[in-house]
Amino acid sequence: MSNIRQGLAKRSVVGIFWTGLSMGALAVAEVAALLVMARLLSPNEFGLYAAALVVIKFSAIFESLGVAPAIVQRPTLDERHLRVGFTLSLLLSLTVAGLVWLTAPAIADALRLADLAPVVRATCVVFLCQGVAMVAQASAQRALRFQWLAAVDACTFAVGFVVVGPVLALLGFGIWALVGALVTQHFLRMVVLLFGEPHPKRLLLERRAIGELLYFGGGFTLARICNYLATQVDRLVVGRWLGAEALGVYSLSSQLMTTPAVIVGQILDRVLFPTMALVQQEPARLARAYRSAVASCALVVLPASVIVVIAAPELVFVLLGSGWDEVVVPLQVLAVGMLFRTSYKLSDSVSRATGVVYARAWRQAIFVIAVAMGAVIGQLWGVSGVAFGVVAAVATNFILMAHLSLRVIGMRWSEFVAAHVPGVALAGVVGPGVWVVADQLRQAQVTPLAFLLNVAFAAGTMGLVLCWLLPSLFLGRDGQSVVRLLAGLAPAWLQRSRPG
Repeated sequence: MSNIRQGLAKRSVVGIFWTGLSMGALAVAEVAALLVMARLLSPNEFGLYAAALVVIKFSAIFESLGVAPAIVQRPTLDERHLRVGFTLSLLLSLTVAGLVWLTAPAIADALRLADLAPVVRATCVVFLCQGVAMVAQASAQRALRFQWLAAVDACTFAVGFVVVGPVLALLGFGIWALVGALVTQHFLRMVVLLFGEPHPKRLLLERRAIGELLYFGGGFTLARICNYLATQVDRLVVGRWLGAEALGVYSLSSQLMTTPAVIVGQILDRVLFPTMALVQQEPARLARAYRSAVASCALVVLPASVIVVIAAPELVFVLLGSGWDEVVVPLQVLAVGMLFRTSYKLSDSVSRATGVVYARAWRQAIFVIAVAMGAVIGQLWGVSGVAFGVVAAVATNFILMAHLSLRVIGMRWSEFVAAHVPGVALAGVVGPGVWVVADQLRQAQVTPLAFLLNVAFAAGTMGLVLCWLLPSLFLGRDGQSVVRLLAGLAPAWLQRSRPG
């Protein structure tokens, strides 16, 4: 354990790099695979597959009951925890797979998709694969094997959706090409994880170990359910009170804004949760890691949110095409809350790493209520009003989770606020500069794509110059530490070539 803890900051940065690279590669591979499969399959087949994915993702909330994160979070981990965790994951995955199998016809009837039942039943194999591999994945995360996990995810997805899926589609298997790709991906991932991260597999049900794992897992699952509801309740309100067209506008604006935040949040969480769990009994070290992560997040997200607000009309045109002007304003409103939506994930990692999962759960329940109230009140002013209400709810959740984290690690609010000052300063200077550049480009009537490229170049150049000229103001203590750490990770020949 002591060897793992050495160079923890360096390993975290490397882990974030490899995890981000993996998720980026997965996103590109997914788009490429979908472009190929879209030419081989019908919209109806894609629709059935999408409906099956909804069932899988919702059911997965209950599949593990937080056993895997409980293993990652345990301050001391014995063999009995691994054996009990493996036994529980098998039992839970079998139970969920059985329930989904039995209820598949009812699910198909509820969604009014007659051909969905056999597809849902076939995808039950995914639950079994995830259950068998759950402890191996948790063990790898606990050992901070981020690069290996990233490679496993990327390679198994490629085999499933870049090789197997298109081949099956060419052979005329239709919807089963997508199902086959999904099952192949998860089966291969299970095999690689089991052989690459060996652990005790003898079954064991010991009351004390079960209680220790499920106490954490119960709170984790409650919070996960609340978080899922919080992402859906605003759409239900819009659909109920404003209609299908407004729901389409809001869903697109929300997806454009939340998808990057979700991806960044997932990258940070996959690395920071196991990393912080290692030092959960060292508050000072945990506080330094949290402050550095918060400051770095603000440095990136705050300028980005300002740029999105300024460039929203062109961004919508390039991504969605003409006829989607109504998406612009709600997108701009939601962009204001980018920091709240992204940074709260850091507080979430701290709360789970330190085991305060029930304090986290009731805060997530308040988040659901806040989203519902914000959406219901906001709908009186249309889609933009709903966006305002949701941003207010996300800000509330951000403050609640920050309060929990600061209490756990013993950090003062003044330190938390100070960590955001460089990001605010950078956004405050880059924003007006980008506004001037954007105004000139619009007067010159450049194409939307050229507009976005020029704005991105201008913003990046201004940001780098400001951080180089006045690092104490625009990077701050934490930002400069991260830059030094990144410089230390550069190849030796590049470090030797630097001046001085």
